[in-house]
Amino acid sequence: MRFYSTNYRAPRTDFFTAVLTGQAPDRGLYMPERIPVIAKADFRKFSGAPYYEAANFVLRMFLDGITDEELLAKCKKAYSFWPRLEKAGGRKYLLWLDTGPTASFKDFAAQMMSPLMGHKLKAGEKLFILTATSGDTGSAIANAFHNIPNIEIIILFPINEVTPNQRKQMTTLGGNVKTIAINGKFDDCQAMVKEAFADKRLKLNLSSANSINIARLIPQSVYYLWAYTQLVTDMGEEVIFSIPSGNFGDMMGAVLAWKMGLPIKKIIVATNANDEFPAFMKTGIYKKIEPSRRCISNAMNVGHPSNLTRLIDVFGGRMDEKGNLRKAPDMEKMRAFIHAVSVSDEETRKCIADTYKKEAIVLEPHGAVAWYALGKFLKEHKEENKTLCISLETANPAKFPEEITRILGISPAVPESLAKLDKLKENYIKMNADYESFYKYLQGRR
Repeated sequence: MRFYSTNYRAPRTDFFTAVLTGQAPDRGLYMPERIPVIAKADFRKFSGAPYYEAANFVLRMFLDGITDEELLAKCKKAYSFWPRLEKAGGRKYLLWLDTGPTASFKDFAAQMMSPLMGHKLKAGEKLFILTATSGDTGSAIANAFHNIPNIEIIILFPINEVTPNQRKQMTTLGGNVKTIAINGKFDDCQAMVKEAFADKRLKLNLSSANSINIARLIPQSVYYLWAYTQLVTDMGEEVIFSIPSGNFGDMMGAVLAWKMGLPIKKIIVATNANDEFPAFMKTGIYKKIEPSRRCISNAMNVGHPSNLTRLIDVFGGRMDEKGNLRKAPDMEKMRAFIHAVSVSDEETRKCIADTYKKEAIVLEPHGAVAWYALGKFLKEHKEENKTLCISLETANPAKFPEEITRILGISPAVPESLAKLDKLKENYIKMNADYESFYKYLQGRR
């Protein structure tokens, strides 16, 4: 299996080189040159099977350079936790992805990335993993790579746009985990990371754990396949997924699953007030939102999703790393498959309140965006009310206690992974959204 860059100016490469490189040398994002299709008979193998077996099956299709025994062992170790499905009326289900060590969906990729990246790291070679986070990526990556020899994690986060619990999950680990609070937006953090990859002055061995890394997307495709096979007996039955979307990595996991043969009828891309993609779907004109708008679904405060480049590529278009549309995708096909919805904070809060009142279910803000978008879609398309629908809950409500308490008047139950954070000491530095400052910091890590 070979991987190409979405900018088409870098050599094709193997999986592990793509993973250790993170971003392609031409600043494009790596994509598999072909996406294997899973036979219906093989879909049935996932039903009732341990989650790690589904992960092993999918990863095996894309990975060379690792034995069957080694890959299975890594999957078993990574996935001691599974997703959770909850029925929420009619044929609608919530897919809870907060069951991992940091209580967010990012764990399903991070826990697999760590052993995969370590697998090909040469003895004595030091790797610096640069990560920009708008909420949960940083904590998931920090947890997965904490105290891994010869790997240093450097995490950039917008100082005013992560919750205290999200911040503490990153800043209390220490050791090989370094955290930098940026006086800016997530897009500033992401731009600084991308600039470092392209900076030829840096002589560091760099990689990324953001969803620009293909090793984030392939593991995230697994839970779409797994969830579907737990709910159907006819493996040809169609399904609708509603996905809270910020940097579009989670959504691209669903697109990969679709290309593998999962019968997805529609993907609902649910954004918050950062509506650059819903606007693009309506007009065919793409305009970044600069600066990004601050919403209570903070991990989705993204004014230009990196993975939009990959989505455009899947539908025959070309978009560079700066968001310039070089070739328009097939908008007719995109609109047939993707329904984009922007959800306001007011609508998000109402959804959390209404869902608790009707279903006794506590949603977190990001999942509430997806749940609201699904409800709106079904009201507008009543013919789809009998279609199987799965909406993603991407984090535990306890990561947002102030907002949940303000809306519902109750404190969300706190999972073990968050319970001890208040007693731990934080350690992070502050930096302006200035690349040269970041460059000097990186030079000092040599």
